Amino acid sequence: MQTNPRKSLLRWSEFRKGSPIIPYEVISKEPSSLPAVEIIRNQSRSGRTLKRIGDIIFSLIVLTLGSPIFILIAILVKLGSPGSVFYIQKRVGRNYREFGCIKFRTMYKDADDLLPNLLEKYPLMRKEFEKDFKLRQDPRITKLGRFLRRSSLDELPQFFNVLKGEMSVVGPRPIVSNEIIKYSLFMEEVISVRPGLTGLWQVSGRNNLSYKKRVELDLFYARNRNFILDLEIIILTLGVLLFPMDRGAF
Repeated sequence: MQTNPRKSLLRWSEFRKGSPIIPYEVISKEPSSLPAVEIIRNQSRSGRTLKRIGDIIFSLIVLTLGSPIFILIAILVKLGSPGSVFYIQKRVGRNYREFGCIKFRTMYKDADDLLPNLLEKYPLMRKEFEKDFKLRQDPRITKLGRFLRRSSLDELPQFFNVLKGEMSVVGPRPIVSNEIIKYSLFMEEVISVRPGLTGLWQVSGRNNLSYKKRVELDLFYARNRNFILDLEIIILTLGVLLFPMDRGAF
C-alpha cells in the first residue's frame, strides 16, 4: 500500500522534528490478511526493478570510492584485537529468507559465547537485552568497536549484502529471528520489503527509541515507501555519519 509521496514526506518530517507521536495512522490500520509472498506479488514490478537498479548502482559507487576506507578499517580491526575482520550474523530477509548480515567486527573474539554467562551474572543486563536485544554498556565491545558503532561505519560491509540482493540501501531494520514476535500480525507487511542498510529507525534515534516506535517506523516505511522518502533517508544518513553525536548507536 502506498500513499502520495509528497504527503508522506511532509508527515514524516513532522515526526522527525520532534513530535512524540507519529502523526499518521500506522498501527490503527488493520494488518494485511495476505502472506508476505502475496504482498510481494501485488507490488509494482517496475517500482521494485527501479529500486533494485538503484541499489546496485549506489552500492558499486560506495564500494569503489570507499575502498580505501574499507581497507583502513579492516586493518585497524585486525590489529586491534584477535579475531576475524568481519562479523556475520543471521538476519531475517524478505519473505523470511535468512541471510548472513555482514559487519566489521566490533566485539572481542567469542563474544556470542560469552553472552549467556554475562546475562546470567547480571540480571539488569538480561532485562535490558530481553527488552531491546541490545546492551548500552556492553563489555564485549572493543574500543575501536565503540567508535565504529557510534559512527555506523561497522555497517559499511552490508553494501555487499545489497549487491547480493539480500538487502536494500533503504528499508526496514534487518532483524534476528527472535524479534519476529515483536511485530505481531504486521510482520507480513514489513517482511515483504528487503531490509535496509539504513532506514527511518537509523535516522530517528535508533536505540533511544522504544521498540514499539521501531516497529511503527518499519511498518510506516513498508506501507509508504517511495523514491522521495528513500532520498531523504539517504541524505539524513549522511548527516548521521558525518555528525554522529548521540543518535542512539551503541
